Amino acid sequence: MKACLKNPTKYFSPDEIKLVKDFINLLQQELLLKNDVHIDFDPKKDVHMTTGVRLSGSKIYVLTKDRLLIDVLRTLSHEWTHEFQHQKLGLKDNQKIQDIGGPEENMANVLSGIFVKKFAKKFPKYKKMMYGKN
Repeated sequence: MKACLKNPTKYFSPDEIKLVKDFINLLQQELLLKNDVHIDFDPKKDVHMTTGVRLSGSKIYVLTKDRLLIDVLRTLSHEWTHEFQHQKLGLKDNQKIQDIGGPEENMANVLSGIFVKKFAKKFPKYKKMMYGKN
C-alpha cells in the first residue's frame, strides 16, 4: 500500500511534508490499509465536506488552508479510519452511516485523537510545527 499525496507543496513546507509522511507511516502501522489511498490537501470546490471527507475509490480530501497542522493531521487520521472501515471492516460505499454518535463516526473520532497523541509522543521534534509555533 502506498499513499499518493496531491498538492502537498501548496500548503506545506518541505519539513511539514516530512512530518505528514511520518504521520502517514504511523497511521499505516496502526490501521494497515491494503489498497493505495489518494490524499488531496487542496480539495475541489465541488467536494462536499466540512474539514475532510473519505470518498469511494480510496480518496481522502483534507481541508488545509488556514488550519493548524495538528488539526489537519487529526482530520487525516479521522478519514483514514473511515477508509480502514471500508477496506478491512466491510463497510460499503452505499451504506448510510450515522454522522453523529454512530459507531463508525465514534470510532473515527476516538482513533484520530489517539493517533495524534501517539504521534506527538513518538516525534516530539515536530511539536512546534504541529501547533504552528515556528
